[in-house]
Amino acid sequence: MPPSLFSLMLVVFGLTTGEFVIAGILPDVAADLGVSVPAAGRLVSAYALGMIVGGPVVTVLTARVPRKPLVTGLIAVSVLGNLGSALAPNYPVLLAARFAAGLVVATFFAVAIATAASTAPAGRESSTIAKVALGLNLGIVLGAPLGTVIGQTLGWRATFGAVAALTAAGLLMVLRFVPALPAAATGPLWGELRVFAGRDVRLAIALTALGNVGVVTVFTYIAPLLTEVSGFPEGAVPALLLVYGAGAVAGNFLGGRLSDRALMPSLAWLLGALAGALALFWAVGGVRPLAAVMTFALGLLAFAILPGMQTRVLTTAGAAPTLAVAVNASGFQVAAAFAGWLGGTLIGDGPGPRSLFPVAAALTVAGLAVAVRIHRGDRAAVPAGAGSG
Repeated sequence: MPPSLFSLMLVVFGLTTGEFVIAGILPDVAADLGVSVPAAGRLVSAYALGMIVGGPVVTVLTARVPRKPLVTGLIAVSVLGNLGSALAPNYPVLLAARFAAGLVVATFFAVAIATAASTAPAGRESSTIAKVALGLNLGIVLGAPLGTVIGQTLGWRATFGAVAALTAAGLLMVLRFVPALPAAATGPLWGELRVFAGRDVRLAIALTALGNVGVVTVFTYIAPLLTEVSGFPEGAVPALLLVYGAGAVAGNFLGGRLSDRALMPSLAWLLGALAGALALFWAVGGVRPLAAVMTFALGLLAFAILPGMQTRVLTTAGAAPTLAVAVNASGFQVAAAFAGWLGGTLIGDGPGPRSLFPVAAALTVAGLAVAVRIHRGDRAAVPAGAGSG
């Protein structure tokens, strides 16, 4: 792997760890700051809201900034946001720091994904995107479990400090190895925003939001689910996050290959399988060995759907792929923000943590319905030569 690509992948690893590690240290953060677990879960929503706002706003405002200064600036903001999280004296400041750290993530991911897709051989866009997303998978496989171990050993503040240090190392490598790149856009702003006038782009973004909200709800509260529903000791959570991450790596590459062959049919089948896995987890989650197997299955299916969803946005976005992918990332974070609220409500004021599984399955079925609608529309458009994958 070229040093420039490795540098960007390392940053993706750091950003992903910073986003997902909260799942493993949620009870520790809640206990230390004197808030409930549902309230601590809203830290996920704060990060997600940062990405929701930052995705379109930061991408539009920086569309004419040369890529290398833009990328280094985005990484620097992330480092400061994670440092602020480590040093936050109270819950409101931590909420603000998580929001700030999330502001730049969607734009950074969009630049990386759009660049990878533009260099991919014809017909292999999904598998190329899957390779770029390896840093995201490693953030789940290694970053989240290691961050959880650091948090349980040295305190949750050390976790965010480690994320800041890792991302800063990525920044240094980017400064050293990533070449100067031109700005993503040179035309008028309206030309960039006009991409969202297309129904196919809007449906693709809706697919990302609805297709992910269920499994993100479960993952946000995976630590209390594994300890309170499945009966695992707290010390087993890092190992189970590693199991989830191993599934994520396998699912990422599986989803990329399947999407290259048949984009929308594979997405529909994968979403159906994900809904079924969530329902099955509800049924067998109280049996530890089966819960461990289902943790792997959820990781596999949750990440198998992502390459195809990104490819769908890119193939419908036309001349503004970076902005479209950034807004799509924001769509994913709409799901994450809603997931933090929904899961907290079900746990704190509702029927309890086990209810997350059937609710998540039902939400995933809604995403499946969107995928089926898109596929039917594509098939109907083929005779007129208007199919887009």
